[in-house]
Amino acid sequence: MLYLASKSPRRRDLLARLGIDFDPIDLDIPEHRLPGEAADAYVSRVAHEKARAGLGHVAGEPGAWVLGSDTEVILDDEVFGKPRDGDDAAAMLRRLSGRTHRVVSAVWLVSDAREFEAVSVSQVSFDALDEARIAAYVATGEAFGKAGGYGIQGAAEVFVGRLDGSFSGVMGLPLRETDRLLRRAGLLAPVEAVA
Repeated sequence: MLYLASKSPRRRDLLARLGIDFDPIDLDIPEHRLPGEAADAYVSRVAHEKARAGLGHVAGEPGAWVLGSDTEVILDDEVFGKPRDGDDAAAMLRRLSGRTHRVVSAVWLVSDAREFEAVSVSQVSFDALDEARIAAYVATGEAFGKAGGYGIQGAAEVFVGRLDGSFSGVMGLPLRETDRLLRRAGLLAPVEAVA
């Protein structure tokens, strides 16, 4: 049985696209970068901690696998988490305006006996955003609960001049990488080679 260690409705929707049955586990895992911790290592660690905490909730269940994921916006090695309020969201968008940032999405799939990891790194280039556009976007409420203060699958999609990488990864769960992990664990059938 597969479990998703996430409160995110976006991750639930994305995982459902792979056609696999799963049950969600709601967890609150602290997301604090350690002193001196590299940004990419932080994203991987948080995803791993989510998966391991989820596994603790289903301990002893035969055949249980838990998927944990974390996605962060990174600019100049600074991790942009979820904004605290409207002012914080606007400040993030000002910093991202007219710049290219990285979105790192780490996925861990764990069981009692095995662990697998995959990482997706996308480059996202924002157009220049004026104050009125930033204020209008923040007023929609869409900025909240999302790393970097924006959701690429919503109104902020028009801010993106270029995306190199995974659209679903920027949303919060890179489907290509997740599909490969699930197949590696035997939770999805292997893909037949095309002759």
